Amino acid sequence: MTPPLRVDPIRCTGHGLCAEILPELIWLDDWGYPVIDDRLLRPELEPLARRAVAACPAVALRLQDVGAPPAPAPGQADRDRAGRRRRH
Repeated sequence: MTPPLRVDPIRCTGHGLCAEILPELIWLDDWGYPVIDDRLLRPELEPLARRAVAACPAVALRLQDVGAPPAPAPGQADRDRAGRRRRH
């Protein structure tokens, strides 16, 4: 089973390379940000999806492993158990 393609909307800066590489699954909204078809990626499109992930200048795309827990929110690793930012 192929993993779904996800975009981190906070990291994305709207370059649009992903939509050029993989127009079968990604299109741009009115502001130039990607909208991804959330169905599972067809196996024949996986090489293009990996190429789009590698080409993203903002590192905003990823292929999520099926069954894997969602990726932590940006900065989550810097939070301690109490939910406060660690002092450095």
